[in-house]
Amino acid sequence: MLEILMYLFENYAHEPVEDNATPTVIREELMRAGFTEKQVERAFLWLEGLAGLEGGGSITVGQPLRSFRIFSAAESAVIGAEEQGLLLYLEQLGVLNCEAREAVVDRVMALETDEFDEEKLKWVVLMVLFNQPGAESSYAWMEDFVYDDAPEWVH
Repeated sequence: MLEILMYLFENYAHEPVEDNATPTVIREELMRAGFTEKQVERAFLWLEGLAGLEGGGSITVGQPLRSFRIFSAAESAVIGAEEQGLLLYLEQLGVLNCEAREAVVDRVMALETDEFDEEKLKWVVLMVLFNQPGAESSYAWMEDFVYDDAPEWVH
């Protein structure tokens, strides 16, 4: 499912959506691209869940770390130690705040996958930040991190 989300993000997030790009048209395009109807529906449900998280607070770079996250056994089974370390790193940099971190964890768990790694986590973080009002600088930093994998500074 993450491949569909990445495809949608790369093809629709930065471009103005055409008038004829209805959900039905996009679903048909995805199925022509080789994704199954079930995969496409799960991706759209995931996106609806992401939209439902909107308005949970704005994200400000440089915001101090105010909490420590203990992951449940189910979360730890999906979000391993390396991925948890990446989330903590992003929080310490001020790219994520507590609310954004929780949105990321929620969306990772909604993927319902056993195969999850740091690269996939970076994409989920990017998608969550894109959807958060006030997170433009964090999103820009994360976009550099995802595409270049080596940002030189925090904006």
